[in-house]
Amino acid sequence: MSTHSLAQNAYGRSSATVRAPRSIEYDLFARTTHRLSHCFADRVANFPAFAAALNENNRLWRTLAVDLSDAGNALPGELRARLFYLYEFTAVHSRKLLKGEGSVDVLVEINTAVMRGLRGQGGAA
Repeated sequence: MSTHSLAQNAYGRSSATVRAPRSIEYDLFARTTHRLSHCFADRVANFPAFAAALNENNRLWRTLAVDLSDAGNALPGELRARLFYLYEFTAVHSRKLLKGEGSVDVLVEINTAVMRGLRGQGGAA
């Protein structure tokens, strides 16, 4: 293969669709929330999968919290504070779930509210 062909393959137009960040965030929340619900229902038979789903949800929220803490974040301060509080709540509630206390429903509700906000339907926090 010639250098020109290699360059064209590497730098040529991508057939992948460029997606908006909100769309990507929505999909991450949707996949994570689905997995969390599914694994909670089967937690007795497959606790490691449930723990992994909780970890994935916590990782998503930690990433969001880091972004919220960035001085360049353009969200209004009050919304950033409320979302950061939800990050903290999610972490605490996840620890309770790992001890067998409570239900995953509240985490699903929180994630769903964020997904509505990402879709512009309100209720993000």
